[in-house]
Amino acid sequence: MLCEHCNERDAVVESIKVLPTGVKHEHLCDKCAKAKGVETTITMQQHALGEMMQAVQQQASLVTADAASCGFCGATARDFRLTGRLGCAHCYEAMEHSLRELLRRLHGNSKHVGKRYIAPQVQMESKVDSVHDLEDRLRRAVESEQFELAAELRDRIRVIE
Repeated sequence: MLCEHCNERDAVVESIKVLPTGVKHEHLCDKCAKAKGVETTITMQQHALGEMMQAVQQQASLVTADAASCGFCGATARDFRLTGRLGCAHCYEAMEHSLRELLRRLHGNSKHVGKRYIAPQVQMESKVDSVHDLEDRLRRAVESEQFELAAELRDRIRVIE
């Protein structure tokens, strides 16, 4: 789609204006949008100082992250980045800072702040089935002369009924 203002370049910005008579859509190219005062990601000024500070911070974090190594197995943070696996249980303590930073970047926080997991409860058997099963077990216990087990089963049946 061509720019509606100059009709020369491709339109990359859609300007929507709400007027008392209705909504007006206008498709503009980069230059026409800049001329009309519409700020786009392309026309935004980039600060050289911000880019330089970000690069320095990334270099510093890489150097300190690579310096961490486990005293028990010798695994390094660089090994973890390459394989995605830690060498042993002691690696969690040795690389705690870089692991917390990784969790913060992935999940937005390095601590769990949600609901706790509650396992689904097993559905209880119906009374009829469990009473029937207990009576069957009671009959077999009497037949095999296991009278203590039979007395326990008899008591459980009375509680359910």
